[in-house]
Amino acid sequence: MGDIGSVLIVGAGAVGAAVASVLRRGEGVRISVLADTSRADRYAAEGFVLNGERLFFPILPAGAPPPRGESPDLVIVAVKSRNLPRAIADMAPYVGDESLVLSLLNGITSEDELAAAFGREKVPYAMILGIDAVREGNATSFSSSGKIHFGDARNPKGAWSDRVSRIASLFDRCRMGYFVPEDMVRSLWYKFMINVGINQASAVLRATYGAFQRLPEAKAVMEASMREVVELSRALGTGLVDSDVEAWGATLRGLSPDAKTSMLQDVEAGRKTEVEAFAGVVIALGEKAGIPTPVNRLLFDMIRTIEQSY
Repeated sequence: MGDIGSVLIVGAGAVGAAVASVLRRGEGVRISVLADTSRADRYAAEGFVLNGERLFFPILPAGAPPPRGESPDLVIVAVKSRNLPRAIADMAPYVGDESLVLSLLNGITSEDELAAAFGREKVPYAMILGIDAVREGNATSFSSSGKIHFGDARNPKGAWSDRVSRIASLFDRCRMGYFVPEDMVRSLWYKFMINVGINQASAVLRATYGAFQRLPEAKAVMEASMREVVELSRALGTGLVDSDVEAWGATLRGLSPDAKTSMLQDVEAGRKTEVEAFAGVVIALGEKAGIPTPVNRLLFDMIRTIEQSY
């Protein structure tokens, strides 16, 4: 199979728009955005403002056959976890026999859902780490576009699969930061641990990254929920260890102190959060494994209360 030339973005929020702005730099790379009727006209008229630059991408209609029957080489999914079932239906006509599907969703369940719809052979594991994109209206700003970590469950050095090599080649051409870990499942759980910690703590405390960089009390709330994920990982054999909680601090220190997590942005905008994909999954896995998760139970109840107060 040849190089990846066409990329379809499903979910043009802060993360999806920021990734599109980076991938457009690749020679011969064609970026398009999937949109339903309510968004298509607005995207076409207003475009996307990315770090002050207005960009326009071709807009493709959700649920419709692809123009000229051409399926994209790569579909990047960046919707909220609660919107994934709808996104799967909207993108289904575009996923061809040779298409690959890369999920940048938070949580640890999206690859299984996408694989059930399109086949495991099309869906490597993936996540994005270190991005600090914030969106207001059609404007997205970010100081770091982060790194996309992706791969098969196992990726031996020097022996990557064809699909992993093709995606890596694309990211090289576009100067998109990426990393292919030898143990991708562990990496996915590492990102899950981070989201369970800082996303939920920031939503409850209404705090930017800066609060977690300099306030011990905020850091303690974040780390308490993360340690419950480590305990679950230990029980389930997905590879996390206690030192992973401290290791996250190195990435945290490099983020803009004024930037906000996606869950804090949701709370401030009065939107539904992803608490079910974070604390909800931790609670369910804890009950199944017989491991107490009181911190995440408390955060779940607090965030659901915040949502009902909008």
